[in-house]
Amino acid sequence: MIKTVIIDDERLARQELKSLLNEFSDIEIIGEYANADEAIVGLKDLNPELIFLDIQMPGKDGFQFLESLEKVPNVVFVTAYDEYALKAFEVSAMDYLLKPVEESRLKEAIEKVREEISMEKELEKTSVDERGILEDTDQVFIKDGEKCWFVTLKDVRLFESEGNYVRVYFNTYKPLILKSLNNLDKRLSDKAFFRANRKHIINLKWIDTVESWFNGGLLVNLKDGKAIEISRRQAVKLKERMSL
Repeated sequence: MIKTVIIDDERLARQELKSLLNEFSDIEIIGEYANADEAIVGLKDLNPELIFLDIQMPGKDGFQFLESLEKVPNVVFVTAYDEYALKAFEVSAMDYLLKPVEESRLKEAIEKVREEISMEKELEKTSVDERGILEDTDQVFIKDGEKCWFVTLKDVRLFESEGNYVRVYFNTYKPLILKSLNNLDKRLSDKAFFRANRKHIINLKWIDTVESWFNGGLLVNLKDGKAIEISRRQAVKLKERMSL
């Protein structure tokens, strides 16, 4: 069963979505909330694998809600507005559904979630201890289509999530690999790599400069000129790790 939570300020929208989800035998709705603040409190006692999330809500919007979470599960946005689609995928949402939700699109979204959860469980069968933590001196095999590389991790400056894929930046190359950023984060040595936000893992040795940023965050400039924003929560962790 896929433990699922619905967050939407419209009661009728929640009821309609629940009715549609009743057709999926593996979806178990374990909570529903009318706003982000209620959800933040409620999720402390839950561990959902999937959240159906509205964007425009009183108080915190859907994006601000995700920013407040320590661990972000699979997210499907459900909204009446299509102008947020690009930003939704920038925060690695599994899908983006427009209201009123069509059954066919809902089915597509749930299929994506099923595939992601299945892949994560397969990886979890082999523990991190068995596979080993990857240090920056280790060499890894990367394949993108017909192109292949053996890359030493110290040469990888950035991992960037793009939906179900991760883009790997090294030398002049930027191949895409079918990998979850969360699972990748578990394997990379925290001495060499740092989870900057939901979308990026950076190589600490590739940091050129660091600047104060909005809302207590940081802006990291890598040696290749790329700027990466570090969320407020992660900025605190980075300061603790790197301070004398």
